Amino acid sequence: MQTVTPDKEIIALVKESGGDQFRLCFQCGLCDSLCPWNKVTQFSIRGLLREAAFGLTEIESEQLWRCTTCGRCFKECPRGVDQIEFISSVRKIAVEYDIFPSSVTPLRTVRASLAAEGNPFNEERAKRAAWANDLSVPEFNAETEFLYFPGCYLCYDARLRRVATASVSLLNKAGVDFGILGERENCCGEAIRKAGFSDLFTLLAKENIKTFIDAGVKKVVVSSPHCYHTFRNEYPQFMVNFDVLHMVMLLERLFEEGGLRITKPLKKRVVWHDPCYLGRHNGVYEQPRRLLARIPEIELLEFEESREASLCCGGGGGRIWAETPKEERFSDIRVREALQLGAEILVTACPYCITNFEDSRLTLNAEERLQIKDITEILDEVTDSGN
Repeated sequence: MQTVTPDKEIIALVKESGGDQFRLCFQCGLCDSLCPWNKVTQFSIRGLLREAAFGLTEIESEQLWRCTTCGRCFKECPRGVDQIEFISSVRKIAVEYDIFPSSVTPLRTVRASLAAEGNPFNEERAKRAAWANDLSVPEFNAETEFLYFPGCYLCYDARLRRVATASVSLLNKAGVDFGILGERENCCGEAIRKAGFSDLFTLLAKENIKTFIDAGVKKVVVSSPHCYHTFRNEYPQFMVNFDVLHMVMLLERLFEEGGLRITKPLKKRVVWHDPCYLGRHNGVYEQPRRLLARIPEIELLEFEESREASLCCGGGGGRIWAETPKEERFSDIRVREALQLGAEILVTACPYCITNFEDSRLTLNAEERLQIKDITEILDEVTDSGN
């Protein structure tokens, strides 16, 4: 067996970037057994931790970019290793050297777009509120109770705009006092931070924080679990604490208070998918299930891997912008599972999940057998004002 001398320079770089979690790992391998990548190919986060311990990290490796930050390993590691911070930190080194394997070269374009226009699509900042042109959506002011922050996908993506429309419809039915900031807001920055662009995340976050404070924002309701996570758990590092709710949390409150009521049945077999950043990262499991259970005649199904064990869609950690071969897409697995359950609707509450599931539905020729919907789209169809 060859003895390898640790590369102290690489070890120091990993530590300086905040990735010294490798010191805690005792190589039990539980993380690899839980990782969804090993359903479709071979990947070892344990191996990456071991390489870092010996200064053998290869920053040009494709393996550094596989992690979706789904949290399966992080939540169950017996040593408390934060694999997400580790992988984000090692990616930070790759970003500093501008080294990207072919599957993630789109990140260069995403970086430029976020810096220039505040969104990852290279769309004009001035068009960020165009989705609301034909809707009753007021501009946020200091007297408004809630800022509605739809997020980049709901603002610019044609499919996800329907989620923003349904969300606004529900808020209006319930008489919620809300408004939007439109072109004054940036991307929340969550995904680009996990992709290693920590400086860009800081820029986006500080600009958003200044905008929120200047506008008088205190309460924020979001449609994306990724926005929810970063506003709730990452923005406080900048000494701010906004009252943040994901849409499912606010909707449950509105039903309980009588602002919304179910008026129609839904005779469909429906399966709920737990998004990683809503469920595993933030513990929101029961609220969406309780909301769906309110609907008469609905048949609720459960995936075998649900709640804490929910299968990742494959879009987190910046992977939503990566090129993933068809045979390696987690979303294909999930859509097949929904079909095997006999579900007619696969419902979730995350723009990344919907994007990936819609793509898988097409590639698996399941357009006629399965619908993909956000929970707001379903609720808007069966509710009316409670007043």
